[in-house]
Amino acid sequence: MKLIDIGINLTNRQFSDDIEEVIGYALKQEVDKMIFTGTSVHNSKASLLIAKKYPGTLYATAGIHPHEAKGWNAAATKALQQLLEHKEVVAVGECGLDFDRDFSPRNIQEQCFAAQVQLACEVQKPLFLHERAAFGKFNEVIAPYRDLLPPAVVHCFTGTLQEARQYLDNGFYLGFTGAVSDTRRFAHLESVLKYVPLDRMMIETDAPFMLSKNVPSSELFPEKPRRNEPGFLKYVVRSIAAQKGIRPEQVAEASTQNAKAFFGF
Repeated sequence: MKLIDIGINLTNRQFSDDIEEVIGYALKQEVDKMIFTGTSVHNSKASLLIAKKYPGTLYATAGIHPHEAKGWNAAATKALQQLLEHKEVVAVGECGLDFDRDFSPRNIQEQCFAAQVQLACEVQKPLFLHERAAFGKFNEVIAPYRDLLPPAVVHCFTGTLQEARQYLDNGFYLGFTGAVSDTRRFAHLESVLKYVPLDRMMIETDAPFMLSKNVPSSELFPEKPRRNEPGFLKYVVRSIAAQKGIRPEQVAEASTQNAKAFFGF
């Protein structure tokens, strides 16, 4: 099964001392391509530098996460635009709204988000989206750009079935993480997974976060047993397959083809 992890936070400090080993392990686990998530201008630049070392395998996004929106200004938007000129940078984001933690003022989040949506429309590279507890306002910000939007994916989706339906109606893809294996906290995702067609879903680890519950303890990194890795992507596949009642190979093939088309690989 050749897999594509559409979202990894590989510049996170949890990977500071073993990035090459993490990438090597993922490749052995048939994760054929990996996309590093940009969450600030600085982080996006760092992701690009790593991606350039592994041409054809590693890619990056360029964006400002809503948590980092408080540092956004016109110069930051210009810096993102310059990053997007690189072929290794395949999407705008991670961008969106997060009213769950409110690490940045909501009005600033909205302005930062709108600027990145407009940028994506201008450069016509896909949008890598984040939304937490902000469904209504999120769609309100995007609405004026609806006819100009490039392909978009709501990553790490953990929302309701009703929200999933709306996103699909908008033409968006949904990205699923190890949250699908948490049948207690995210039990509602079973109905979501059964509803979302294979041709509209992609898979991601969101490493080092969102560790799948079904990863055997023998495969965890001994010194960092709670750290998620791109090499664990197959466990997301297995969880989705089990809840949809299909073979893992079907999930792998569909998600890989979707990602190739979406990001233009």
